[in-house]
Amino acid sequence: MEGQIHQAIDILKRGGILAFPTDTVYGLGANAFDEGAVIKVYEAKGRPRHLAIPLLLADVSQITSVARDVPEIAWRLAKHFLPGGLTLVLYKSPGVSSLITGEGEKIAVRVPGHPIPIALIEGLGAPITGTSANLTGSPSPLTAQEVYNQMGDRVDLIISGGCPGGINSTVLDLTAEPPSILREGAISGEEIARACGATVKEG
Repeated sequence: MEGQIHQAIDILKRGGILAFPTDTVYGLGANAFDEGAVIKVYEAKGRPRHLAIPLLLADVSQITSVARDVPEIAWRLAKHFLPGGLTLVLYKSPGVSSLITGEGEKIAVRVPGHPIPIALIEGLGAPITGTSANLTGSPSPLTAQEVYNQMGDRVDLIISGGCPGGINSTVLDLTAEPPSILREGAISGEEIARACGATVKEG
C-alpha cells in the first residue's frame, strides 16, 4: 500500500488524477490548485462545469486556506463531525479557482476519516478534489472494481482499499440562514441540529 501512496502522490504532483477509498465512497482526486488537473476531473466524470467540485483537507485547521468568513457554527460542527462524513459549504477564499466552484462563490470542504486521502493531501501539500469516482449520474462506487467498471482508463491510478462507511457524506450549506442540508447522507439532520444547537433546514 505504501508503494501505491507514493505513486499516487507523484501522479498528483504531475497533474494527474486518481481514484482512492475514503470513509464514505471512492473519491476522484486531483491537485485542487492545478486547474489543468481539475479540468481532467470534470472530463473524466462527464460532469458539467457549472457543478462545483468538493475539496478534501487533511485537517480542520486548513479550512481557512480555502474558505473565508468561516462562521463559528462551522467550527462547532467540525469539532463534532470532522474527520468524518460531513461536507460544509462555505464562501471560497480569493485564492481558490472559480473552476472548482462552478464559477460560484461557494466551496464545499470535508476532512475525511480515512488514512489514504489524508496521506495523499499531506504528501502533495495541498487540498485534493473529493468528488465521487463515478460517471455523472451513476452510483457512487465502494470498491476499486466498481470504479474501474465505470471509469476504466479515464484515471491514472485506482488505489485499492475499502470504504467502511459506504454512504455519501451529508452536505450542509452554512451560507444559508438557517443552515440547509443539500444532501443527507452519513450524518442525519437531527444529529447536526443537536451538535450545533441551531435549526437546520432539511431537504
